[in-house]
Amino acid sequence: MNAPLPASTTYAKSLNAALLEMMREDERIYFLGEDILDPYGGAFKISKGLSSAFPDRVITTPISEAGFTGLATGMALRGLRPIVEIMFGDFLAIAADQIINHMAKFVTMYGRDLEVPVVVRTPMGGGRGYGATHSQSLEKIFLGTPNLTVVAPSHAHDPGQLLRNAVALGRPVLFIEHKMLYPETLLASGGALMIEPLTDEPFPTMLMKNFSRGAADVLIVAYGGMSRLLAPLARQMAEEEINLAIALPALLSPMTVAPLLPLAAQCGRVLLVEEGTTGFDWGAEVAAQLYAATYKTLKAPIARLASRAEIIPTSTAGENAMLVGAADIESKILELLA
Repeated sequence: MNAPLPASTTYAKSLNAALLEMMREDERIYFLGEDILDPYGGAFKISKGLSSAFPDRVITTPISEAGFTGLATGMALRGLRPIVEIMFGDFLAIAADQIINHMAKFVTMYGRDLEVPVVVRTPMGGGRGYGATHSQSLEKIFLGTPNLTVVAPSHAHDPGQLLRNAVALGRPVLFIEHKMLYPETLLASGGALMIEPLTDEPFPTMLMKNFSRGAADVLIVAYGGMSRLLAPLARQMAEEEINLAIALPALLSPMTVAPLLPLAAQCGRVLLVEEGTTGFDWGAEVAAQLYAATYKTLKAPIARLASRAEIIPTSTAGENAMLVGAADIESKILELLA
């Protein structure tokens, strides 16, 4: 059992500590990526200290996401447990062939089960004004890929523990980290918020509530970086006596809505929120599954929010206008309650 995290632990520190501990405990773990060596320690400093502690198992790579992701697959087939860092999630498009057509298929395509324990970590999302090729949320491209587990922890989760669970899974995992969560202190119950696991599994759904008595007025289902908008909004709406239950699944694919069904049936109003662009998205699948199971008890049509289906601009004003924001979520909640 790991020691509890200090109260001030940030999302980034949790990931970094987990990497250091795992590499200390298991010599099969290698870390690959661009610009990950000390003193730089990666674009978001998640690998800080790794190359100093484990110089032979931290491999800085050329700018070839397809190349080093393929290398990691080969290493995994030979019994190692590589962790790959893709510097920006946008570059997953370059590695998609290796992820979808190789590591995910090698698990079963040769007529027998093979262990392909690769974890591909990457920062996703906007909020920093990095422009069209460094700010997207592309995880929906990979959802539904057979044999590929897609995980996206919020800061109501302990991302370091989930990264440990991803490595222990022994199968290909795409591990999504919203870049705006890195400096955030991990959420804990206190004040208006109560946070608890809704499920007991390696990649749990966390439940965040802004009330202690009665039932939720609206169930919000979201993941990853949306938690940074939803926590302060929940505190604000507690003062307005609007009860919110916020379910934050870490496991995006393969997906099950079973843990959400009692909450959805109880309150009858559901809002799905994601930062990825609208259309053929995660929320559409969640809505379809929820509706099939709860349509008789719903008080309003299931509502969905996603970012506009546009290219992300570099300007702060343009980015804010395109991405889902707290005001959009608040407006949709009030619309559901009208």
